[in-house]
Amino acid sequence: MITIRDIDHVVLRVVDLDTVARFYVDILGARFEKHQEAVGLYQLRIGNALIDLVPVDGKLGRMGGAAPGAEGRNVDHICFRVLPWDGEAILAELRGHGIEAEIVSRYGAEGDGPSIYLSDPEGNQLELKGPPWAPVPRSG
Repeated sequence: MITIRDIDHVVLRVVDLDTVARFYVDILGARFEKHQEAVGLYQLRIGNALIDLVPVDGKLGRMGGAAPGAEGRNVDHICFRVLPWDGEAILAELRGHGIEAEIVSRYGAEGDGPSIYLSDPEGNQLELKGPPWAPVPRSG
């Protein structure tokens, strides 16, 4: 049996590398880790995972076909677990960057809990996921 615990990395094909990289660094707190020039891969560290950005006009990017756009995305969404979770502070931070969002309850790897959905500059859907809600005590 294979047991998976976390996201190791996600690869996003991008049209505007600088804008997308700034979004992940400035808004979500990623940091630049590595540039693999031979294949055109830019790696950002976000928590314990990597977000790999591949320009669609580079060596690796051209292998993936047409660029992502309104009629086709390469990824449905990426979910990042956020700890510590302070939903209101996260919403305020996003608003400071001109991003309006809301907290909704969604089922995740550890059960129902708070989630915030947003998009990066090229339309990749992201979910910021908090811990599961506290169990409701049973009466009786």
